[in-house]
Amino acid sequence: MTGEKKTEERYATIQLNGIKKIYHIGGEELAALNGITTNIYQGEFAALMGPSGSGKSTLMNILGCLDRPTEGSYKLDGEEVAGLDDDALARTRNKKIGFVFQNFNLLSRISALENVALPLIYAGVGHRERTERAMHFLEAVGLKDRADHLPNELSGGQRQRVAIARALVNDPHIIMADEPTGNLDTKSTKEIMEIFESMHEKGRTIILVTHEPEIAACASRQLLVRDGQITRDEGKGVVMDVV
Repeated sequence: MTGEKKTEERYATIQLNGIKKIYHIGGEELAALNGITTNIYQGEFAALMGPSGSGKSTLMNILGCLDRPTEGSYKLDGEEVAGLDDDALARTRNKKIGFVFQNFNLLSRISALENVALPLIYAGVGHRERTERAMHFLEAVGLKDRADHLPNELSGGQRQRVAIARALVNDPHIIMADEPTGNLDTKSTKEIMEIFESMHEKGRTIILVTHEPEIAACASRQLLVRDGQITRDEGKGVVMDVV
């Protein structure tokens, strides 16, 4: 009975049905995504893997409402978003999704605190509340004492922690991370993955793109993308070959 109850409570925050992305290049059609159908459930930690050109980055862009599919249905929290215009996509993205990128994407001339607070400016939050919330999330990633430092005064691992704090400051329930450990050393990689695992334990939905099988194996679910399709769907701990 306990297992049945757990299944009933499982909620698909992302529902993809027949997702295709077709590019027209030199008079020919190139299908970057070729009919992807899957669900990602609330509170899952899902890793997207695949070789270069597999379609995983295209899929990430669609999941993050940075792009639209050519065909198919994408429901985010039950709302169809596949056909939204740019403004509506941006509103959905800013409200529900936080992003972490391989290259950190921090503004070099402002402090760590100001970088974290940036999404709140776009959301119309006042200065005092922006500062308090930004400091709270810097403290959550262990960087309260680096709040006034510029990005070039921080290590790679510290800059990625600032980027994670910035992704969290709007309190999105989905975090999307594109190769977040790609530019980090082994020690920093371990620290960043511990932060992601902590966020997962607190109930956030995390979608992480990585080339590294050992990183993907930390996720509760691993999706292997090849030739624009999901070809494997594995659980935690499986080390998959992406070549």
